[in-house]
Amino acid sequence: MVVEDDAGMTDQGSAAIPALVLDEEHVSVLVGGSVSAERFMVGDASILIGRAGTVITVEAGDSPARSGVWSAEKVRLIGPAPASVAERLMGSPWAADESSLQIHIAVRLGEQALYLGTAKVSRASTTDGVLTDCELRLEAPLSRQLLNRVRPPLPAVDLPGLEWLGNVKADRAAALEQFITGWYPDADATEPPATRSPLCLPGGLRQLYRLARQRPGARGTQNSILPESDLHTDHLGEMLVFGVENQGGFFWSLLWTLDGPEADPTVWFGEFDEEPIAEQEPLSGFLIQFSLFEASMSANYVALPRRLTAAQVARLTEALHLVPLRPFWPWAPTHFYVAPGLVVHVSSEDGEGFDVWAGASHRSALAPLADLPVDWIRFDG
Repeated sequence: MVVEDDAGMTDQGSAAIPALVLDEEHVSVLVGGSVSAERFMVGDASILIGRAGTVITVEAGDSPARSGVWSAEKVRLIGPAPASVAERLMGSPWAADESSLQIHIAVRLGEQALYLGTAKVSRASTTDGVLTDCELRLEAPLSRQLLNRVRPPLPAVDLPGLEWLGNVKADRAAALEQFITGWYPDADATEPPATRSPLCLPGGLRQLYRLARQRPGARGTQNSILPESDLHTDHLGEMLVFGVENQGGFFWSLLWTLDGPEADPTVWFGEFDEEPIAEQEPLSGFLIQFSLFEASMSANYVALPRRLTAAQVARLTEALHLVPLRPFWPWAPTHFYVAPGLVVHVSSEDGEGFDVWAGASHRSALAPLADLPVDWIRFDG
């Protein structure tokens, strides 16, 4: 049977469909009988697979490293998972209909398991044929109140601060170092020293390589600054290519001369055989912009709205700090807004519609955006 949990209310406080507490009898019905069902553990998540469906029960909590409810619409399963679980979730050539069976999600709270509804696999990753992690999208999003019960909010601890912002105009090298050391934890392993490198590099690049030895994420995840050993000139020998897009669609370079680099050279954006375009900021500002962009894109916690109007952007950014640099990236001029533990980049090709991406170092840093009247594609807050 299913027991109603009277604590289930809507965010507005009016009566709502109560959260459902599962017992063994109802779980058996969901999977088509418990006698032939198989139970597996994937980390601390319990998975019951039967002929009629699957019940996945995760623990309440909020950790990127564990299975659990990630947002109002998303549940994460962190493996590795046994082959039977992978086949049920992803399908297999010899059991093609299994992946179409319903997947039911529950969360354990003490001695109870709250039923959250059905979900479908939205993404799965494998390594050497083993399912390592899986995202499931709930077919009915959770209310904020229920979300707070099954994913209890945690207070922020040591959010990266904004001391660096005050140095952007006067001392960009200090600003870059403060931002990178504040955003990225000091890694245990270090990048190996370069085996070969051009004789002379501008100070900004040398600084970034030094920081990346302890914090490899500083070289980027979506796009990347090339390792020192991979720096190369273009086919004409005129430009030193130092940064690339993740699929090789464009690159960044510096004018290369035998006389040595400028102290703060112009950065050139290049695409295939097109004439290169100068970034609006020289290398010192570009590296701050690059670091902000990559920090937001690689963040564990993301807020991504559908395209916004100028008025909506103004509302979203009114409580944030604008980074005082000229626009980044010639394709779609991009500005950056920040708060402790939060980087938001706003870009537009035509000045009328705006693309926004917010990345946070901790879920709580997204809280100021939670109540905005925008349509979220993804919101991890």
